[in-house]
Amino acid sequence: MAEPLLQLDAVAVHFPTRGGHVRAVDGVSLELHAGETLGLVGESGCGKSTLGKAAMRLVDPTAGTIRLGGVDITRGSRRALRPVRPRMQMIFQDPFASLNPRMTVGRILEEPLIVHGRGDRDARQARVRWLMDRVGLRPEAAARYPHEFSGGQRQRIGIARALALQPDVILCDEPVSALDVSVRAQVINLLADLQREFGLAYLFISHDLSVVEHVSDRIAVMYLGKPYTQALMSAVPLADPGATRARMLLEGDLPSPMHPPSGCRFRTRCPRAEARCAQSDPPLREVAPGHAVACHLVA
Repeated sequence: MAEPLLQLDAVAVHFPTRGGHVRAVDGVSLELHAGETLGLVGESGCGKSTLGKAAMRLVDPTAGTIRLGGVDITRGSRRALRPVRPRMQMIFQDPFASLNPRMTVGRILEEPLIVHGRGDRDARQARVRWLMDRVGLRPEAAARYPHEFSGGQRQRIGIARALALQPDVILCDEPVSALDVSVRAQVINLLADLQREFGLAYLFISHDLSVVEHVSDRIAVMYLGKPYTQALMSAVPLADPGATRARMLLEGDLPSPMHPPSGCRFRTRCPRAEARCAQSDPPLREVAPGHAVACHLVA
């Protein structure tokens, strides 16, 4: 298999507080290949958005290594990372809060081109018109402001902005969760079309398993800064009312990320936990091609 486009190796992100360190992400390893979609799912507060921002170098990792195209980008000043920024872009969850209300849409889309010195004014204006047309918006609407667009249209503007610098990787942080159900499929289909056309790689963060299943080539699941899967999958509703599935019922509450359990993070809620689960943190092991598990109980 070709070298990963984006590679995270034992990445950790800890935030200092008065009561100690919040371990938002704690030793996560992921690989994202060119042209694929890696879905990252988990409940609120599990660290998935923090991990995504660390991958984009929007927050500094406490430990671990991040590589883009084989180049280590884990450390470096804003100036040193500037040449890397065009290769990594982001689509935000809230399509209104992520757009400057004082800028026209044309200016919003032109700004990354100005910042990175791409073309003269005429070339930039032509690029803005092309971007709007490509995401399904009328180019003549470039003079309008974000509040004059619907939620789905604003998210299309966010997608166009992410495309402006011709990136290799786009972080999609809950890109459809704030949209009406009727609009979600349109945006998801647009993302799929753009991926096929430009060979984009998506790190797709969501808590909606049905969306992630639809868009992803591979899926990683997080719990308290670490991976878990079985209990989550057993909770997915079945479309067939006559079908049955063995449910893995979880007891107890989510532990504090400031004081996580020893050993396996999930052991305090796992019905199969053994003594060794409290003694050591299970390593992430490949148990089938492309399928890795962090569990002492998996052979």
